[in-house]
Amino acid sequence: MYDPIMRVLTVLEILQARDFVSGAELAERLEVDLRTVQRYIVRLKDLSIPVESSRGVGGAYRLKPGFRLPPLLLTNEEAFALSLGLRALRQIGLSAFAPATEGALAKLGRVLPETLRENVRTVEDVVAIEPGPWVISTSVQSLIDTASAIRTGHRIRFDYESHGGSRSQRQIEPYAVMHTDGRWYLMGHCLSRQALRTFRLDRVSSLEVTRTTFRRPPHFDPRLHLKQSMPFIQSTYQIDVWLDMPLEEAERAFAPWRIALESLDNGTRLRCGRDRLELFAAMLLGAGCRFVVHSPPEMRQVFREMALRATTAAEEPQDSTSLRTSTA
Repeated sequence: MYDPIMRVLTVLEILQARDFVSGAELAERLEVDLRTVQRYIVRLKDLSIPVESSRGVGGAYRLKPGFRLPPLLLTNEEAFALSLGLRALRQIGLSAFAPATEGALAKLGRVLPETLRENVRTVEDVVAIEPGPWVISTSVQSLIDTASAIRTGHRIRFDYESHGGSRSQRQIEPYAVMHTDGRWYLMGHCLSRQALRTFRLDRVSSLEVTRTTFRRPPHFDPRLHLKQSMPFIQSTYQIDVWLDMPLEEAERAFAPWRIALESLDNGTRLRCGRDRLELFAAMLLGAGCRFVVHSPPEMRQVFREMALRATTAAEEPQDSTSLRTSTA
């Protein structure tokens, strides 16, 4: 849970950047209700910070002049990049950073010269950034604690829920964290398994940094490790397909993450794990080559259903009435 004190400070930063801010806007930006916003304002007043409020639905708030910092020296590109990067945190599963994002943007707007503030406003008002449906939110605290443990060389322990729903307690010497495929992954040496393991950070809970230290391998490459291990990370379906396509062409046609490719029978064998088959089936069709599905058998049923929909779509257009009748 996000620290309420940090939210109060975020309110202060937003007020310093604006002449007036409505209670409804503060509630939306901090992802809380109006009553909580009012408590934050009371807390600021208790700290002798001069906040003025106006009456009305939700109210509006103003901070008396003061608490100003000198301009921050950034180029146009740097200001735009900072603002865009902060707004894009949701894209990597860190929506819980919303209050911190608003606080940082408020500070940025407060200390930038007026000409550079326009770049911040451009991102805020014009650029729309929404996470894709495959992005999984992750605990900010788990990510922070894990990154800290990696940097300082401390073991961590946590509860872990596997893909199948079973729970276990793990103690890890963490080597790296990495975001890819819409998820955060933790890589490290698992003491209970005595082997290098990869964990989805969103399935980690009750994470604790221990006092025990370790020496992290100096040349560990998280990208290479994930490229080799991710195709076989537990998923609902294990896919095995033969493609009538040379290996070199397959390597260009398919994304490298979570896919293992090898030459086989004058073509390419493709293996990977997926939780959903429909999107992967569509990708196979888009490759434009003949292929043979070895597993899972559910993939063949997906193709049968897609074939029916494709046949229907290829027919002459129907009016909405007949279409509803045919699908009823």
